[in-house]
Amino acid sequence: MKKVLVSAAVVLAAIGIYSFAVPVAKPVADVAENPLKWYTFEEAVALSEKKPKKIFIDLYTDWCGWCKKMDANTFSDPKVAAYLAENYYPVKFNAEQKENIAYKGHTLKFIPNHGRRGVHELAVSLLEGQLGYPSFVYLDEKQDRISISPGYKDAATMLKELKFIGGDHFKTMSYEQFVDKGGK
Repeated sequence: MKKVLVSAAVVLAAIGIYSFAVPVAKPVADVAENPLKWYTFEEAVALSEKKPKKIFIDLYTDWCGWCKKMDANTFSDPKVAAYLAENYYPVKFNAEQKENIAYKGHTLKFIPNHGRRGVHELAVSLLEGQLGYPSFVYLDEKQDRISISPGYKDAATMLKELKFIGGDHFKTMSYEQFVDKGGK
């Protein structure tokens, strides 16, 4: 009888633990529902040199829950995806990636002793050392930084921000003024 009770307790404990397990999120590259084509940083730079367009960079990490929520809810939104594809070269950049990046005659590398997990020099440079995820960086057609935008954004907020930068409204008004005028 004791063996049956112990076995039942083990099974119930396993079921209890399994029922609270967090499902593993799909990697960005495997999300077939998202029609948005994401580029590497190097691809976006090369494309922008041939056909100038702004570059949108999503800086994320594999452990960032809000980054995963952005992928699932914001970047999968058809209006956000369409606007990004039309007006930007969208880049997904893992701030903790270990691969070197050659850019404008420099080799940017992973810094293993920076923080708990290390960080890539490109992320440090793009975010001016203010590392927080998710963060978004907008570059103009000459690859000069326009803006750094930290934090989670729902689809409606992200679309307004994309239009603010994509439509060059940032040159003539503040974001608050743009939103007050309807954000279109």
